[in-house]
Amino acid sequence: MTNDNISVSVRNLDLSFGSVKVLKNLNIDIEKGEFLVLLGSSGCGKSTLLNCIAGLLEVSGGQIFIGDKNVTWAEPSERGIGMVFQSYALYPQMTVRGNLSFGLKNARVPKDEIEKRVARAAEILQMEELLDRKPGALSGGQRQRVAIGRALVRDVDVFLFDEPLSNLDAKLRTDLRVELKQLHQNLKNTMIYVTHDQIEALTLADRIAIMKDGLIQQLDTPHGIYDKPRNKYVADFIGSPSMNFIEGDVDGGVFSAGDLKIDLKGYEFTPAGKTGGPAWFGIRPEHVYVGVDQPFQMEVTAEIVEPMGADTLVWTHVEGTPFRIRLDGQANVKTGDKLIVGFDPVRASMFDKATEERL
Repeated sequence: MTNDNISVSVRNLDLSFGSVKVLKNLNIDIEKGEFLVLLGSSGCGKSTLLNCIAGLLEVSGGQIFIGDKNVTWAEPSERGIGMVFQSYALYPQMTVRGNLSFGLKNARVPKDEIEKRVARAAEILQMEELLDRKPGALSGGQRQRVAIGRALVRDVDVFLFDEPLSNLDAKLRTDLRVELKQLHQNLKNTMIYVTHDQIEALTLADRIAIMKDGLIQQLDTPHGIYDKPRNKYVADFIGSPSMNFIEGDVDGGVFSAGDLKIDLKGYEFTPAGKTGGPAWFGIRPEHVYVGVDQPFQMEVTAEIVEPMGADTLVWTHVEGTPFRIRLDGQANVKTGDKLIVGFDPVRASMFDKATEERL
């Protein structure tokens, strides 16, 4: 490797189980100190890719570099990584101190160095008072802290996280998510994090790699993926509730669907998008406004109103297609109300009907 700023490099990576290709010619460079999130639904290949980087799976083709070292065929212990799994995998008969130091003892690290590393990890994770407890006396969040601490004491440059928060309840996930972000800001190590939770991805990542069927669909910053999804799959996957889509045609800078005609003035078309043709028009529910003057406006009927505390979600139909509008939690909207809603087509996303690529 020639780029000193690259921490992990995956080149032309293939992985097959028999005749089934799980990863397909994957290429990705992860910068030093970057927090990269691999995001996707179950079976997309994200954990498989992480396990290939960790050395837990033997690749079928391609190469993996960590730092300037080709580790494609190296053992996990030789790769200079720390890994945190979904399950805590702690030794129940050992104290927290014993769990943290076990791997270091096996690696014959000097005793005083072990004590120093354990004390540092405990301080960073705020669990000094837990060192003499056994896992059975810890909460789920505390156990996951110990699992993270076990990776920290290895004193490596690259940390791998495989859905570490998925076994925790919602509030604990939120708390630990903040702690993980602070941990990364303090340590500045490279972190590769697998999740199916888009909120975790958007809040933690410097960049997100969205995966589907063993391929990376888009690699970008959270803002880049949210504002300009590269294809309809990414647009639909990111966002809660997901993006509204209306099927129609683009011609001369105007989108048409039945009686609906939307002037796309100001929308940034890709070079391929200027030719027009069958297309999907996408707009996020939070970019649709009620009672606010917008470049495009239409009348709809509130069919279902869902108060959600901070937000109110209104369901309706546009040209026979379900359409969602995300309003302020204090919005005074009732089922059956006629609403004038509008949006700015500049914030829309257009996709080719056949390829589903961004226009």
